[in-house]
Order: sequence, then C-alpha cells, then structure tokens
Amino acid sequence: MVIQLNKPVVSESEIEHLVTRVFFKAIELLGGLNKLIEFRTLTWLPSLARAAYAIVLKEEYMKTDEEIAERVGLTKNTVRNILRADPELAFQKIRSIEELITEETKELKVHTAGGIAKLAYKEIKEGHEAQTLIYYCSIVAADLVKALDVPWAYSILKRSKGIRYPINDPAELKEKVKGLTIKGLSAEEILEHLPYPIKSPAALIHEIKEYLSLHEKT
Repeated sequence: MVIQLNKPVVSESEIEHLVTRVFFKAIELLGGLNKLIEFRTLTWLPSLARAAYAIVLKEEYMKTDEEIAERVGLTKNTVRNILRADPELAFQKIRSIEELITEETKELKVHTAGGIAKLAYKEIKEGHEAQTLIYYCSIVAADLVKALDVPWAYSILKRSKGIRYPINDPAELKEKVKGLTIKGLSAEEILEHLPYPIKSPAALIHEIKEYLSLHEKT
C-alpha cells in the first residue's frame, strides 16, 4: 500500500514575500536601480523576477520543474536552465558589471539571471537583506512605534536611519544615538550589552526591549 503524504499548504503571500526579498537583493547585487537606469538595462527586471520565483519555489518549497514552469509562465527547459545556473559565474560577472552590461544589454540571459537569483537567495537566507527594503521597513516601523507611543523606540529608529544591516559592531550606532536616554539608561551603554550581529531595525528594537526587561528585574 502506497501512503501519500499531503504537501504542506503554503500561502501565496508567504511565497510572494520571500520572492520580493530575493528580487530586491538581486537588484542590489547588480548595483541598484540607479545603476540599471544609468546603463538603460531596466529590461533585465522581468528576467530577474522570474528567476527569483523559480529559485524560491525550488529551494524553499521543493516545487517540481513542471510546477514552476506553469506558475512562472516559462518552458520547462528554461526553468531547468535557471535552476542549473552557476552562482559563482554570476558572481564573477557582477564583479565586472560594465562588461556584463555590454554583453547582455537588452535582456539578461537565463543562466545569468538564475545565478544572480541563487546568490540573492543565499544572501537572504544568511540574513543579508537588501538595504533598500530595510530602509523602507525602518520608516514604516518608526511610524508604527510613534503611533503606539513608544518614544524611545521611535527615537532609535529615527536616529539610526541610513545605517547598514546587519550591525556587527555598535560603534557607528552609538555615535548616532549619543546623548539619548532610555528609561534612565544611556542608549550607548545599552548598545554595548546587546548581542551582535543585529540583522534588522525590528531586531534592534527587540534586543533593546529584552535588555530593558532584564535590567528592570535586577
């Protein structure tokens, strides 16, 4: 008797959320939208988006080539070429971005798009989000904590705008919050005691809250 296991149900919003993160990271790896506009290569974006979908569906959700092809609107052969792409080769091409732009001006080749999407997916899984996405998330988070009347959190997010994540060392952040006091404690002192790296603005606020909670109990 063959026992069939039901595949876990995955929400469309969950898939799209991860694909979006990979897509933005892929753009960042290519130098950002300004670079693509400068070299008139915005036509690469559809190829990057399809490749991001293909990589996420295969690596994260174990979809078959056929399922991916149907979902993304590509042939099975094209999907296979994306999934077989060499991320190391893509990395070498990104390092010589001007040469890559000369070679693939109008449309990004399938192998190149697949390799870049693989690199972007790996970066996301290692916690290296696209800085553009982090920046806008920090703006939204700042507005939220302001609405919730958490003044210290709003001050931290407002002052830390422009800082790159993950934060591995508190030195730059300490400089930005110099003179700020949180519940009677120096913000600089609090930052000294947080666990690093800190991967996002939300994580930063969470770690500060954890430290304040522990401090109140002692």
